[in-house]
Amino acid sequence: MADSNFIDYVKIQCRSGKGGAGSRHFHRAKYVPKGGPDGGDGGKGGSVILKGNRNMWTLLPLKFQRHIFATNGESGGAGRSFGKDGEDKIIEVPCGTVVFDAETGEYITEVTDDGQEIVLLKGGRGGLGNWHFATSTNRTPRYAQPGEPALERTVVLELKLLADVGLVGFPNAGKSTLLSSVSAARPKIADYPFTTMEPQLGIVPYRDNRSFVMADIPGIIEGASEGRGLGLRFLRHIERNAVLLFMIPADADDIPAQYDILQRELTQFNPDLADKPRVLAISKCDMLDDELIAEIEKTLPEGVPHVFISAVTGLNLQKLKDMLWSEITSEANQLQAQTITHRPLDGHHRVADEDALEFDALLPDAAADDDDFDDDFDEDFDFADAPTDE
Repeated sequence: MADSNFIDYVKIQCRSGKGGAGSRHFHRAKYVPKGGPDGGDGGKGGSVILKGNRNMWTLLPLKFQRHIFATNGESGGAGRSFGKDGEDKIIEVPCGTVVFDAETGEYITEVTDDGQEIVLLKGGRGGLGNWHFATSTNRTPRYAQPGEPALERTVVLELKLLADVGLVGFPNAGKSTLLSSVSAARPKIADYPFTTMEPQLGIVPYRDNRSFVMADIPGIIEGASEGRGLGLRFLRHIERNAVLLFMIPADADDIPAQYDILQRELTQFNPDLADKPRVLAISKCDMLDDELIAEIEKTLPEGVPHVFISAVTGLNLQKLKDMLWSEITSEANQLQAQTITHRPLDGHHRVADEDALEFDALLPDAAADDDDFDDDFDEDFDFADAPTDE
């Protein structure tokens, strides 16, 4: 995966800008001996904002931009001059990106729509100038409000592909062959395990010019939820799928046992996956006759819609599309798709090489504010008691 352009897990460090300090300047002019306070307000610090971009399909740009720092607000000036606001830092991510706290693994937010903007770290407010604090009893306030400090956080971004149908199965179950048969996608197909090294998406045409998205997930093996094989790296994409299509080849030694293993691995990864709608497809059925199909059908798990297909000959592919469309458009599925629960990151769900990254090349802090800023006052000022300039 080191040489692949498909990056779905990135750890980055973000920092918003701190607010500029208010000025404690006094008006100076000829023949105006007591001009009074006229220190301007400090500018607002820049925020770190996530923005969805439907034209992106990978987190690759962030792999080489690990430090995202917004700029600080500038200090206020004389004549009630406002300081310049800091520049916001907008991070464009693919739709379906989920954000976790890198330290605790806690879920923070997710970006699902194109153009959707979410403020990840809010910039600090600028401090008020000393003219805000002038009163009838204190006409020459010699203090101003400091700007709010910056916020800093290390986060993990996970990309979970947005697809209607996710293909779940062991290696060489015929998932890639099915995707190439029902869509224009051309995934790698070979006669050895793990030919699919990264998720593949395909648009499946349906009746009346309708369509749905199908995702080919790399093969899952027993123990995938604990880190074996490639399953741990890609099980996260299954959480986004509306319907799961379990694929087991007809020549498998024990079809019910393989189904139970797949079901168990998904549940151990995220218990909420147990409630997702599913369809069972027995692949490679071009080698079976009606008698063998009837015998296999007796052993299949009850309560799960099933179909016998062959991606090579096209056997029952239209029937499979009908079953998938029925599950995708069902009212229960539409309601369930709106309530996705993202499991928190833990030791089993992290990518070791990414989490081992240490942020030691930090940018230097911005230069100190001007001489009008009172450092001793900065520590004691209470923002809650400050007046507002509405």
